Amino acid sequence: MQIREIILTELYTAYEILQHEKEEISYKEFEDLVYEMKKENYKIITLIDDNRATTYAGIKIETNLKYKKHLHIYELISIKDKKNLQYTMEMLSYLIDFAKMNLCKNILFSFNESDSELNLSIIKNGFQKAESLYIKEVK
Repeated sequence: MQIREIILTELYTAYEILQHEKEEISYKEFEDLVYEMKKENYKIITLIDDNRATTYAGIKIETNLKYKKHLHIYELISIKDKKNLQYTMEMLSYLIDFAKMNLCKNILFSFNESDSELNLSIIKNGFQKAESLYIKEVK
């Protein structure tokens, strides 16, 4: 297995993984958003197993008053197969090390809590539920 940041010419590989969860986004919209987010130091990290990209992590190191310097994991998506939890946990382990190397104080990560197996694995890795997230669409 290999984990690395992808370059912009490899975006379609990341998009294929993203399609496992966010089917409503077109490639054009995805590409436009990534180019915009890259200006804000957004990175796409992929896990590759047997020459196939299996896991997508969209991350950014941020600093604010509440969490200080922290790694924000915006997306963590694995392809749907028998090894998807293994891929996700391998990526999460990498991201924890990445946060340590970048002197982050915390890691922020939200995910669909209906995935009970992932939920238990996240808790076993020392994550705690901290607060609720509220969203309002601006029209």
